[in-house]
Amino acid sequence: MAAPGGGPAFPPVGAGPGLPRPSRQGPAAGRQRRPTREELVAAADRTIPDVIGPGLAVLFVGINPGLWSAATGWHFARPGNRFWPALHRGGFTPRQLHPSEQDALPGYGLGITNMVARASARADELTAAELVDGAAILTAKVRRHRPAWVAVVGVTAYRIGFGRPKAAFGPQPELLGDARLWVLPNPSGLNAHFTAETLGAAFGELRAGSAAPA
Repeated sequence: MAAPGGGPAFPPVGAGPGLPRPSRQGPAAGRQRRPTREELVAAADRTIPDVIGPGLAVLFVGINPGLWSAATGWHFARPGNRFWPALHRGGFTPRQLHPSEQDALPGYGLGITNMVARASARADELTAAELVDGAAILTAKVRRHRPAWVAVVGVTAYRIGFGRPKAAFGPQPELLGDARLWVLPNPSGLNAHFTAETLGAAFGELRAGSAAPA
């Protein structure tokens, strides 16, 4: 089944010839020791590589890497961040992946990047100018890699970066390049407005909406 706008359909979850699969050892596979306080402090302003490729079904866009992610090189790596559980609850992966398994995502038609590349302890340390600049960089990245959907994980960052002060969660009326846009709640553990269950439901709405025919 084709994705909206003629983009790629999702590969079968957990199956498919030639698709890289995550380890069968479970979510703890590849887990390393916790970064020390000194390592976390030293991680400020670092960048980490995107998980991206051409023609993805959904490119998820975080606000910026946290210090835990910058110290490990894994997106959404801080314990308590609900991104990986929500991805599984929403039906994108056959089980909950550990952040260290992020390179398996393109096999499921998924990728991860950020609005702002530099790491910080909290997203609210970013300036409005950084978010606006980040939105421009993201737009160029989307035009280059051509995902079918772009899902921004954080409505406030989306509103500021793209100048959409009234944007709400869910599908957006405008395109980003040729990609459709969706705004998801921030899965940070600091976002008390959403539980693991309601985050999973929000991700599930994206899964259903982005897999529907145009």
